[in-house]
Amino acid sequence: MSVASESLTTWIAARRAELDRLFEARLVPPADGDPGRLLEAMRYSLLAPGKRIRPLLALAAAETAGPPDDAVLLACGAVELVHCYSLIHDDLPAMDDDDFRRGRPSNHKAFGEATAILAGDALLTLAFDWIAEAGERAARPHDFLAASRALARAAGASGMVRGQARDLGEPTPTTLAALETLHAEKTAALFRGALEVGGCAGGAAPDARANLARFGTAYGIAFQHADDITDEDHAEHAGAARDRLEALVADACAVAETIGARADRLVGLARALSHRPA
Repeated sequence: MSVASESLTTWIAARRAELDRLFEARLVPPADGDPGRLLEAMRYSLLAPGKRIRPLLALAAAETAGPPDDAVLLACGAVELVHCYSLIHDDLPAMDDDDFRRGRPSNHKAFGEATAILAGDALLTLAFDWIAEAGERAARPHDFLAASRALARAAGASGMVRGQARDLGEPTPTTLAALETLHAEKTAALFRGALEVGGCAGGAAPDARANLARFGTAYGIAFQHADDITDEDHAEHAGAARDRLEALVADACAVAETIGARADRLVGLARALSHRPA
């Protein structure tokens, strides 16, 4: 392992630990009870073992502008709340209908469909509460308003939700271009939003934010291609997807390098996609 990869590995472990401490501390069981086991259901999914890739990318984006403080960490952590909500809802019978998530029963199998829906709703809305609080603490409301808007656009009807609607309502894509349209919405939109949240919260300049968004889109599509190859989904496109994965990783790294030396974390995270087991 190279010195650079050792450094990245150490950074990932440290940041994941910070995020896990944040989530644990922020979702403390209330003293006045937990009606309907709502908070228990939220904790069940949010505190489950996970890679925390999206908030890690948000933090790496924030670091391109300078060392992140507690307010920045809180805003970047909000990205994981949105991701977690999306997983809970995606697993529902009316959506992807999955009974297991990360080796455990899906939220709706553990708590029932109604509570799972409410847990997802609560995580989604809590994300924007966290970003608003972070803006108050940082005394830079404009930057955090921009972060909130970026996350809302990425997660909503022009991004992730649009992709889910496309996936549920249209035939399986028959071309790589159509498949990447789906990936850009359903997966890459939230990655783009994560990079934008980090850039805005960290105080990056407008041109750097635009480049971070471009990185997020390329990374997100590459990430989904890597997942598809690993899971043997869309096997008819596997060969072309491998080529596109490498090209997208190269594009993401090139964009990151225009941001400056502080983008080395982003470059390392992108290059790691090329080395995921097939």
